[in-house]
Amino acid sequence: MRPHREWHRVDRTGWLRAAVLGANDGILSTASLVVGVTASGADRSAILVAGLAGLVAGAFSMAAGEYVSVSSQADLEQADLARERAELAEDPVAEEAELAAIYQARGLSQDTARRVAHELMQGDALAAHAREELGITDDGAARPVQAALASAASFAVGAAVPLLLAIVAPHGSELGLIVAGVMLCLAVLGAVSAAAGGAGKWRGAGRVLIWGALAMAATAAIGHLAGAAI
Repeated sequence: MRPHREWHRVDRTGWLRAAVLGANDGILSTASLVVGVTASGADRSAILVAGLAGLVAGAFSMAAGEYVSVSSQADLEQADLARERAELAEDPVAEEAELAAIYQARGLSQDTARRVAHELMQGDALAAHAREELGITDDGAARPVQAALASAASFAVGAAVPLLLAIVAPHGSELGLIVAGVMLCLAVLGAVSAAAGGAGKWRGAGRVLIWGALAMAATAAIGHLAGAAI
């Protein structure tokens, strides 16, 4: 009999969140920066320098923030594993009873829970306790470098959108083209991420568009006021 395999969207939570957050932040922060500089009346070279600086600075900021955050998580996981390893060496009988109690609380009978715990303790006891007691698995373990690179890459890809729009926009129409292009990209990103997570596409697109419009309107106003003052 072929094994029954199930597919769940919850498996996507980690990478989907990181990818969407990085790309959305890259598009929105860089677009807001470029829109603000454009609204100030700056020439194309100043706009491109500001956009490129925003891309590079933002990518490094995302990488550093993600690396520090996930490194702290990794440190906590390693400390918990070290403590669990010491407890297993000091009192394996109590640890087996603790594991059995976990399974019994999940609905197994007392005898079955004890048998399951005993068999798992004969194999990789640390892995069993890490999974059941601490919620740590190999697939879900913190990987700081991987998280940093993924965040930086997704931010850079997102930030490249308003920068490319500023490059190809005809002279005098930079502001309108950047805003229109960015809003379209944000809508698509919001819809795709919502669909991947099983939510409504329109709702996903709408909530991203609202925040995007507010951010660009604010920086455009600041850029216009600053340009007029100068």
